[in-house]
Amino acid sequence: MAETEIGSPDPAATLPASQPRDVAAPPVAPAAEPERRAGIWRRWGGWLVIAIPVATSLVAGGYEIGGPSLWRDEAYTKDAIARPFGEIFPLLGHQDAVHGAYYLLMHVIATVTGTSATALRLPSLVAMVIATGFTAAVGRRAAALARPPDRAGQADRAGRADRAGRGLDVPALTGLLSGLLFATAPYMAYYAQMARSYAIETMFAVIATYLLLRAWPDGRWRWWLAYGAAVALTGLFNIFGLLILAAHGVTLLLSGASDQAGASDQAGARAGAGRRAGRIPLRWLAVSAAAVLVLGPLLGLASHQQEQIAWLARPNLNAMQRLLTSLAGSRALIVPFALLALAGLITAWRADGWRPLNPAAIALPWLVVPPFVLIAASLVKPVYYVRYIEFCLPALAILAGAGLTGLIRLAAVTPLSRLRLGRLRLGWLPAALVVALLAVLLAGPQQAIRQTAARPDNLRLASAIVAAHEQPGDVVFYIPATMRVLGTGYPAPFGRLRDIARKQSAIASATLTGTEVTNPVVLKSRFTDVRRVWVVTGASNYRFPVPSTAADREKMALLAGAGMHILHRWQAGEVMLTLYGN
Repeated sequence: MAETEIGSPDPAATLPASQPRDVAAPPVAPAAEPERRAGIWRRWGGWLVIAIPVATSLVAGGYEIGGPSLWRDEAYTKDAIARPFGEIFPLLGHQDAVHGAYYLLMHVIATVTGTSATALRLPSLVAMVIATGFTAAVGRRAAALARPPDRAGQADRAGRADRAGRGLDVPALTGLLSGLLFATAPYMAYYAQMARSYAIETMFAVIATYLLLRAWPDGRWRWWLAYGAAVALTGLFNIFGLLILAAHGVTLLLSGASDQAGASDQAGARAGAGRRAGRIPLRWLAVSAAAVLVLGPLLGLASHQQEQIAWLARPNLNAMQRLLTSLAGSRALIVPFALLALAGLITAWRADGWRPLNPAAIALPWLVVPPFVLIAASLVKPVYYVRYIEFCLPALAILAGAGLTGLIRLAAVTPLSRLRLGRLRLGWLPAALVVALLAVLLAGPQQAIRQTAARPDNLRLASAIVAAHEQPGDVVFYIPATMRVLGTGYPAPFGRLRDIARKQSAIASATLTGTEVTNPVVLKSRFTDVRRVWVVTGASNYRFPVPSTAADREKMALLAGAGMHILHRWQAGEVMLTLYGN
């Protein structure tokens, strides 16, 4: 950067040698002062747009990260990654292939950090912090690409001084607000504190979106190849993450229908268009197809493991309401975020003329297309669950951030902007009120999301109950057999119970929960010297399940045949512990 842009640290050094050193240097011209401040902002402001949301997400996601109990899906993670590295691959051949990359990564990390709740969730926190930074970067770059040609890129030098003194840096403000809205979203913290692959999937989805914003205007293969790699990694950590391609395809269709002159580099925009199939760049088609082909074996393996999602049901109105609640953070936040998102759409249409790759063109398909595709497919075969579209959360933050920026821009040209309260312009008052309202509405959900009650199960409490009441010789039955995972989150007390129904361990059977004895004669022969039996179940309706298999019915028949009755029953979230005895 030229020295005159930031000011010399030693004014005397700028004097010619013939000028006496005791003569004061000429004062900086008034017109140069805004230019100097603008130079400083360019140096530091770009980093602050990223750094402030990143720091916020680190605090919001890291606060009380180890507080909530592990729940059953996290227990699956803990159990899978605790196996020898070579034993994870046989497991993936039978179950959970879609989480294979995550299990392998976590196995390596856990050898260093351990398997406490905090250690297991730390990679998710790091992923969400990175996702926050890229969310801000996407919002900023999309807003920059949406600016008219005379204000884009380097063409804004003529008006730089005026904007530095009085105007708004719209791209920076859009990026900052988008990042902050994502950083403070309750479900950002929820998934940052979950030892599953969803946060890493979200990180790669946001990175892929940012790379799309670099590749499309630039057009060089290096950006497209990086984009394809990010998409492949998104699908590798969760195959439903590949739906980001459908969202990006819609974005390119919208952008292809717009004037490409909105890009910051018009020559680069023409290069980025290159050869196209209709409105879609052929290079995008090529790298997208390559990403899907690379993941072909995983997709094929996952198609043979669909019994793991057999519990899913067709979406109903409750599922739709839960989707809206999860995206917004709470029921009370649905309307405010819907209004901000609508403001983002209006801003793109009115203020930016719906120029290519504006924040709304990026965020709206990303927010809508993946849920729509999964929900529509679930009307034929259920495949939708709200966690599977968690990678769409940044899209709402970007759209709402653009809307909030639009409100600030609108307030800046209203008569209110000319009013002052001391040195403060009242044009900021509407936006300040919106931010204050969001802060009030976010406080409760932010606190609630950190509670164990926000998770389906309280495995820590279940373990404590067993530890407090178990006796030597106690037997345990899991109904159904998959509920054995409820004892793996905090396994010590459950390990002291006699699991007489188990046939093979999880490692020996290369499954998540092991296999069980199916021969009633064998099971009955093991049911000797039994005085008390723990029956461990877990259902979302908080009711004791009706045994659905012959093995589970035999378990209950053994209890009845021994004349056992319920001594006590405890509830730990969805976990139900029932102690039978004579």
